[in-house]
Amino acid sequence: MNDETARSWAYLAAVAEPPCASLIALVDELGPVDAATAIRRRSVPDAHRAVLAVTEARAATDTAVGDMERCAETGARLVTRDDADWPTWQLLALDRAETAQRGGAPLALWVRGPASLTAVADAAIALVGSRASSAYGEHVARDMAGGLVDQGWAVVSGGAYGIDGAAHRGALGAHGVTAAVLACGIDRDYPSGHAALLAEIAATGLVISEYPPGTGAAKHRFLTRNRLVAALSSAVVVVEAGRRSGAANTAAWAARTGRPLGAVPGPVTSATSVGANAMIADGDAALVADAAAAVSLAAPDGRDHRPEVRSRRTDGLPPDRLRVLEALPARGTSTVDEIAFTAGLPPSEVLAALAALDLAGLVDGVDGAWRLDR
Repeated sequence: MNDETARSWAYLAAVAEPPCASLIALVDELGPVDAATAIRRRSVPDAHRAVLAVTEARAATDTAVGDMERCAETGARLVTRDDADWPTWQLLALDRAETAQRGGAPLALWVRGPASLTAVADAAIALVGSRASSAYGEHVARDMAGGLVDQGWAVVSGGAYGIDGAAHRGALGAHGVTAAVLACGIDRDYPSGHAALLAEIAATGLVISEYPPGTGAAKHRFLTRNRLVAALSSAVVVVEAGRRSGAANTAAWAARTGRPLGAVPGPVTSATSVGANAMIADGDAALVADAAAAVSLAAPDGRDHRPEVRSRRTDGLPPDRLRVLEALPARGTSTVDEIAFTAGLPPSEVLAALAALDLAGLVDGVDGAWRLDR
């Protein structure tokens, strides 16, 4: 992508409040450079006159250069609809007739973090729930997120307090990939109390926003954001939700986008589980009690839809190295003596195998102990 094209995309990503179907239609017909020029000049093809109204307030203010600079300072990038990392298949559901009028797909996404957007979206499950969560809900979210990571899935949530934060921490604690979808600019830490958590997510996973740098959080943006949480996942699980909850909105988007919906049952005396219990009782959501049940939602035919990364990396390993690899726990670390005991091999052979596995990128040494490299 050349500089002019990049600047045009950045201008278009900020010129209208997302989502904006009329803007996407114009870009699809003219391309980003000509579409940006047409909007600046207020002269568009007759079939696209609707885009003039939605861009009127911002058309004369070009923040593209500044947005790109702030994006670079944050370590972020702009992923556009013509980018190889654009999750076309996952976002296709947002362009269907019954969903487009309510939201539609994004024009572009600002992304911070080393993970591939398409790879995450190909094998992700959303865990969402109440901000005013209970200790029970947070425990379930952390444990379920860790279990999903153990089975090779990424965890998507909204970066908020409560269940969202617990889900992100559970995935990080299991050395897995998690993605936080924001309702503000990619350079904003919202909520501010999650600045460290968002930085940790961005170090290994993804922080995602369709809002340009500098955009503040607003109620309508949280509701708009929820459609992306659902669309970028293969299934949505509501861990806790009150009678009126943002998680219920995400659940509604799961239904609109055809994503399987699950909910975790909670105590009948808990206000934070009223919504989740109602979803199950009304037949809107499947009862989900653990990570295995969540995975069965995403892969109901019993087939594993995830990329076969681990199996390819271990093909052809010598028997001793495979035994050492299998002796390591799915989560946490083990010492050489513990691995030797589990594998039934002398410590000297374990050390040699670990050295080879380390070179192959399959294990990591951490403070004198060893763990699987995810």
